Amino acid sequence: MSFLVRAFPLRESVADFEAFVSAMQGPRHAEASAFYQHFGIDHESWHLQHTEHGPWVIVVTLVRDVADSSQKYAQASDEFTCWFRGQVLALSGVDPTVDPLGPPTSEVYHWSATPQLARTFAV
Repeated sequence: MSFLVRAFPLRESVADFEAFVSAMQGPRHAEASAFYQHFGIDHESWHLQHTEHGPWVIVVTLVRDVADSSQKYAQASDEFTCWFRGQVLALSGVDPTVDPLGPPTSEVYHWSATPQLARTFAV
Protein backbone atom coordinates (compact mmCIF):
# COMPACT_ATOMS: atom_id res chain seq x y z
CA MET A 1 0.00 0.00 0.00
CA SER A 2 1.36 3.41 -0.96
CA PHE A 3 0.26 7.01 -0.69
CA LEU A 4 0.44 8.77 -4.03
CA VAL A 5 0.31 12.57 -3.81
CA ARG A 6 -0.02 14.82 -6.86
CA ALA A 7 -0.70 18.51 -7.50
CA PHE A 8 -2.47 19.64 -10.66
CA PRO A 9 -2.78 23.24 -11.86
CA LEU A 10 -6.42 24.11 -12.45
CA ARG A 11 -6.51 25.57 -15.96
CA GLU A 12 -10.29 25.79 -16.20
CA SER A 13 -12.64 27.53 -13.80
CA VAL A 14 -13.28 26.41 -10.25
CA ALA A 15 -16.92 26.02 -11.32
CA ASP A 16 -15.84 23.48 -13.98
CA PHE A 17 -13.86 21.57 -11.35
CA GLU A 18 -16.82 21.67 -8.97
CA ALA A 19 -19.02 20.25 -11.74
CA PHE A 20 -16.58 17.33 -12.08
CA VAL A 21 -16.65 16.80 -8.30
CA SER A 22 -20.46 16.91 -8.34
CA ALA A 23 -20.60 14.30 -11.08
CA MET A 24 -18.25 12.03 -9.12
CA GLN A 25 -20.33 12.41 -5.95
CA GLY A 26 -23.70 12.29 -7.67
CA PRO A 27 -24.77 10.64 -10.91
CA ARG A 28 -21.42 8.93 -11.51
CA HIS A 29 -20.79 7.83 -7.91
CA ALA A 30 -21.35 4.11 -8.56
CA GLU A 31 -19.06 4.22 -11.59
CA ALA A 32 -16.44 6.11 -9.59
CA SER A 33 -16.54 3.48 -6.83
CA ALA A 34 -16.11 0.66 -9.35
CA PHE A 35 -13.30 2.62 -11.05
CA TYR A 36 -11.35 3.03 -7.81
CA GLN A 37 -11.85 -0.58 -6.80
CA HIS A 38 -10.74 -1.81 -10.24
CA PHE A 39 -7.46 0.10 -9.95
CA GLY A 40 -6.73 -1.05 -6.38
CA ILE A 41 -7.42 2.32 -4.76
CA ASP A 42 -8.61 2.27 -1.15
CA HIS A 43 -8.82 6.03 -0.63
CA GLU A 44 -8.66 9.19 -2.70
CA SER A 45 -9.23 12.78 -1.64
CA TRP A 46 -9.07 15.98 -3.65
CA HIS A 47 -8.11 19.31 -2.11
CA LEU A 48 -8.57 22.68 -3.82
CA GLN A 49 -5.84 25.15 -2.92
CA HIS A 50 -5.97 28.80 -3.97
CA THR A 51 -2.51 30.29 -4.51
CA GLU A 52 -1.19 33.56 -5.88
CA HIS A 53 -0.46 31.59 -9.08
CA GLY A 54 -4.05 30.38 -9.37
CA PRO A 55 -5.93 27.37 -8.05
CA TRP A 56 -4.34 23.94 -7.71
CA VAL A 57 -5.91 20.57 -7.02
CA ILE A 58 -3.97 18.33 -4.64
CA VAL A 59 -4.85 14.64 -4.88
CA VAL A 60 -4.00 12.08 -2.20
CA THR A 61 -4.47 8.43 -3.13
CA LEU A 62 -3.90 5.26 -1.14
CA VAL A 63 -3.20 2.58 -3.73
CA ARG A 64 -2.27 -1.08 -3.38
CA ASP A 65 0.24 -1.28 -6.27
CA VAL A 66 1.26 2.01 -7.89
CA ALA A 67 3.06 0.52 -10.90
CA ASP A 68 0.28 -1.95 -11.74
CA SER A 69 -2.52 0.58 -11.21
CA SER A 70 -0.89 3.32 -13.27
CA GLN A 71 -0.25 0.98 -16.21
CA LYS A 72 -3.84 -0.32 -16.13
CA TYR A 73 -5.20 3.22 -15.85
CA ALA A 74 -3.17 4.53 -18.80
CA GLN A 75 -4.31 1.64 -21.01
CA ALA A 76 -7.97 1.35 -19.96
CA SER A 77 -10.54 2.06 -22.66
CA ASP A 78 -13.88 1.76 -20.84
CA GLU A 79 -16.26 4.72 -21.06
CA PHE A 80 -15.92 5.94 -17.47
CA THR A 81 -12.10 5.85 -17.42
CA CYS A 82 -11.96 7.70 -20.75
CA TRP A 83 -14.40 10.31 -19.40
CA PHE A 84 -12.39 10.66 -16.18
CA ARG A 85 -9.06 11.05 -18.03
CA GLY A 86 -10.70 13.58 -20.35
CA GLN A 87 -11.83 15.62 -17.34
CA VAL A 88 -8.31 15.57 -15.87
CA LEU A 89 -6.81 16.66 -19.20
CA ALA A 90 -9.36 19.44 -19.75
CA LEU A 91 -9.15 20.78 -16.20
CA SER A 92 -5.38 20.55 -15.65
CA GLY A 93 -3.63 20.12 -18.99
CA VAL A 94 -2.04 16.89 -17.70
CA ASP A 95 -2.61 13.93 -20.05
CA PRO A 96 -3.17 10.80 -17.92
CA THR A 97 -2.46 8.51 -20.88
CA VAL A 98 1.07 9.95 -20.99
CA ASP A 99 1.53 10.70 -17.26
CA PRO A 100 -0.87 8.33 -15.47
CA LEU A 101 0.57 9.29 -12.08
CA GLY A 102 0.22 12.99 -12.80
CA PRO A 103 3.05 15.47 -12.41
CA PRO A 104 6.13 13.84 -10.83
CA THR A 105 6.60 14.30 -7.10
CA SER A 106 9.30 13.37 -4.62
CA GLU A 107 8.75 12.75 -0.94
CA VAL A 108 11.11 14.98 0.97
CA TYR A 109 9.73 14.53 4.50
CA HIS A 110 7.20 12.45 6.35
CA TRP A 111 6.21 11.74 9.91
CA SER A 112 3.72 9.24 11.25
CA ALA A 113 2.64 8.16 14.71
CA THR A 114 1.27 5.01 13.11
CA PRO A 115 4.04 2.41 12.49
CA GLN A 116 2.24 0.81 9.53
CA LEU A 117 2.21 4.20 7.77
CA ALA A 118 5.90 4.80 8.39
CA ARG A 119 7.00 3.77 4.88
CA THR A 120 3.85 3.69 2.79
CA PHE A 121 4.48 6.86 0.82
CA ALA A 122 5.08 6.55 -2.93
CA VAL A 123 7.75 8.74 -4.45
